[in-house]
Amino acid sequence: MDNSFKRSALLAGVLIALIALPIAADAAGYAALTSLATRVLIYGIAAASLNLVLGYGGMVSLGHAAFFGIGGYAVGILYQQYSLDEPLFGFISGSHQLLVTLPAAIIVSGVMAAIIGALSLRTGGVQFIMITLAFAQMLFFLFVSLKTYGGDDGLIIRRTNELAGLNMRDKQVFYYVCLTITVLFFLVLWRVVNSRFGNVLVGLRQSERRMAAIGLPAYRYKLMAFVISGMGCGLAGALMANFLRFASPDMMHWTKSGELMIMVILGGVGTLFGPLLGAAVFTVLESVLASWTENWQLGLGFILLFVVLYTQGGVQAAFARLFRKC
Repeated sequence: MDNSFKRSALLAGVLIALIALPIAADAAGYAALTSLATRVLIYGIAAASLNLVLGYGGMVSLGHAAFFGIGGYAVGILYQQYSLDEPLFGFISGSHQLLVTLPAAIIVSGVMAAIIGALSLRTGGVQFIMITLAFAQMLFFLFVSLKTYGGDDGLIIRRTNELAGLNMRDKQVFYYVCLTITVLFFLVLWRVVNSRFGNVLVGLRQSERRMAAIGLPAYRYKLMAFVISGMGCGLAGALMANFLRFASPDMMHWTKSGELMIMVILGGVGTLFGPLLGAAVFTVLESVLASWTENWQLGLGFILLFVVLYTQGGVQAAFARLFRKC
């Protein structure tokens, strides 16, 4: 059987399973699985966004949680200004509509990514890692100091954003909204990584000097990838803020960046769906291990070590080898 047909059939089967998951979970008496799956989808978007610069572009960023948090706060701040009926900065109206807050979160995250990337990408290696980390921590402490928006306690969003008359408080409805957005996001991401832009990005990871020698502006391509990646993280942060009905500075702490990086490594660096698989493995392991012990990170560390040493490319690579044998 043709590999492309088998791959398409597998993707269709996974999508059908994801569509049926909330119904099956309710029927089995495990309604909490729907919320768990929603978190997986949201973190999958964030991890795949980081993977664009990490796996395809070779840029190790420890500051992508900043864009995740900015997306969350964009939703929270717009909702607070809407509830107070006070325009932000005197001219930006608040909103509780998802079709307004999501684009706003994406745009603001993209602008911040452009600013941070324009400065960070003038360096490389360890310097790049530390500068992205420094910017993320600066934003973390900035939002801790903003008492108007909850400071260290975070910002409560009393109602999930509305969308076309849907009951967004219903966990199943919100899951299907997130699933739709996730499918659209990965379609766009697939188009990006399989375009000329994606090929140039991979070439820059392999040899930036060689790509510059044939006349390609390395800085411009890397900056564009960084901005797209930041916008994806902002989208995920906005969805997470709606899911939790809460935004806090912890969303942009460096440990959140570390979690996103672990998801990418678990799933498979430089693969399209690997980060989504990694998000699923990480989220499930966190839930299971945390129910056993407070020191669940220790167990996760051993599992991550095993994946790095023995799977030769993460969970997706292991599944691919198994798939080829079938």
